[in-house]
Amino acid sequence: MIESWAPDDARQLHTIARNVTTRYLAIATEMALGLLMLPFNLRHLGAEAYGLWALTASVTIHFSVLDMGFSGALVKFMAQYRAHRDTRALNEIASTLFYLFAAVGVIAYAVAVALAFNLDHIFKITPAQAQTGQWILIIIGLNVALNFPFSVFGGVISGFQRYDANNLVAIVSSIMVAAANVAVLDAGYGLIPLVLATTAVRIVTYFVYRLNAYRIYPPLAIRTSLFRRDRLREVAGFSVYTSVIDWANKLNYQLDGVVIGVFLGSAPVAVWAVADRIISGTQRLTNQLNGVLFPVVVDSDTTRRTERLQKVLLEGTRLSLAMVVPIAVALILLADPLVRAWVGPKMIASAPVIQILAVAVALRVGNATGTTILKGAGKVRYLAIVNIITGLVNLALSAILITPLGLNGVALGTLMPIAVSTIFVLFPAACARVGLSVASAIRHAVWPAMWPAAVVAGGLAVVRRFSIGGTLLAVLMEAALAAAVYLALFFMIAVGRRDRAQYAAKVMELIGRRGRLAPAA
Repeated sequence: MIESWAPDDARQLHTIARNVTTRYLAIATEMALGLLMLPFNLRHLGAEAYGLWALTASVTIHFSVLDMGFSGALVKFMAQYRAHRDTRALNEIASTLFYLFAAVGVIAYAVAVALAFNLDHIFKITPAQAQTGQWILIIIGLNVALNFPFSVFGGVISGFQRYDANNLVAIVSSIMVAAANVAVLDAGYGLIPLVLATTAVRIVTYFVYRLNAYRIYPPLAIRTSLFRRDRLREVAGFSVYTSVIDWANKLNYQLDGVVIGVFLGSAPVAVWAVADRIISGTQRLTNQLNGVLFPVVVDSDTTRRTERLQKVLLEGTRLSLAMVVPIAVALILLADPLVRAWVGPKMIASAPVIQILAVAVALRVGNATGTTILKGAGKVRYLAIVNIITGLVNLALSAILITPLGLNGVALGTLMPIAVSTIFVLFPAACARVGLSVASAIRHAVWPAMWPAAVVAGGLAVVRRFSIGGTLLAVLMEAALAAAVYLALFFMIAVGRRDRAQYAAKVMELIGRRGRLAPAA
């Protein structure tokens, strides 16, 4: 008899569709709430207080590097030993990492407390802001510390390909956090009670993840007696390079707020946060496909199926670009009216930052399949080295350009190294790994996704000359129309007949499977 938690290859397409669909729903919920809550919080707190909150929270983001890549490795080994139906190995790895992360959480909280009492020595803030920031960091630090051990339960769920369970919890948590946010500020309370209330909701969510892990994998056992050093060494063999990649990503995409706080203070951080909310949401919304492709790459590399790897690179790159390019084009052309309608003219300095970072996110997402190929097909060390160099150059350029160019200099410091590493290093390396020429990859994957964008950009630029809509709804409708035209050009003309037929067949297969499952349910 096959256990209910064992893998079922016959439902692989359904599993992928369910996971991706709920993930997009979670991201859409978070983005929608973010669009509503950011101007709400700015009105109630003011730019200085909101910037202080964003600045202090940005410090804790970098604590995630303390997991040393073990979180990503946990998902890999959960999936691997689940395939072998090895209950003991699953519980040993889960227990080992739980107690390791518990120790890391204690260290992280100690560091957070130490930083809390030295904020005025790190950032350009007033003594009053430093005192408020102390309490914020102490409260948020507790959430960070608990996140380490409780992340094991989320990793177990992900390793069992039940991302949908994690996604549904994330949706409810986002709604509850937003509700607590509104309730606290509407009641007239300030920043510290707001942080306390929203953090409490997030901590409660961790126990829901734990409950789901035991429901999805009933034999799960977290015990000190199952801690194994050999399991730690086994997982570390994979995690060491993923930890370097994670640290590099922090340098590339999450350290800018700290640089701004050091050189300019807390108020400009609020301006940057407006742009960052848009760009990070765009990246998350358009980059979900490549997480699903990772196990496919690992399997194809293990079985030496080069032709399949080539197909993954071409189709993954083409579809990734098709998802991110129309959004990037809309952001570049509509950044100014978007900011004015969303958060008001006082934050208009974020518009050029959005335009610059839109190019960066398009490059990153467009090349995400290539980096997935390098990570899953034996080139993780190479990828780690390139990413860390890119991150260090980003940090240096941002620090150099912030004085003469302000926030735009920080954005350019992010864009330039990403552009160089993506276009001239990582994408050619991925093509070489699967035995494709760069010219062939550009012709079959990049060009079909790019020329419709040029057409849409020209049309949108003309429409903007006659546009009279200044509301957020009007701006979003213009962006949605541009995206619809792009997708029509892409699927009806740019994509060849054979690929179009293949995409249609996959959709029909999924619809057919859902139709067969519905009566049974």
